[in-house]
Amino acid sequence: MATVKELAQYLVYSYEDRSGSKFQDSELKLQKMMYLAQRESLAFTDEPLFNDTFEGWKYGPVLPSLRYFFDEDYQPFDPKNESNLTNKEIYIIDNVIAEYGKFEPWALAELTHNELCWLKSRNGLDESDIGWSPISTDDIREDAKKVRLYDHEYDMYVDEFEDFDDEVLQL
Repeated sequence: MATVKELAQYLVYSYEDRSGSKFQDSELKLQKMMYLAQRESLAFTDEPLFNDTFEGWKYGPVLPSLRYFFDEDYQPFDPKNESNLTNKEIYIIDNVIAEYGKFEPWALAELTHNELCWLKSRNGLDESDIGWSPISTDDIREDAKKVRLYDHEYDMYVDEFEDFDDEVLQL
């Protein structure tokens, strides 16, 4: 399993490679895309993509381990080191980029504000409170159950495949 920082580096690389544009070092976008990658992994495989814990901050789920990522830790992903990532990790992140990469950071934040796991982590907090309550993987797994699975390689939803039997896929 790759580290969360290696996955974040690949996410930025995949975004720039697929879109032909710079990621703009947007921590807000990175945080929301990493949340979506975790949710997507749980939806597809019922397994987390990484073990780091999200917290329910004011603008959505945040991985404290990636706070200040672009200021302190960012090193561009080297495609020669792709062997550090599994096919599953690459597929999940590429899928998230294909499905959500077109959205602006604040649109992604708004999307995550509809997730029950984030709402649960904000229970008892005012809208203006920063927040830091952990978001459990099991709560993200519940949100993942509502995801309509999309396959970026075939550019179609998984339930549109003729032989899809509604079971968790093995990547």
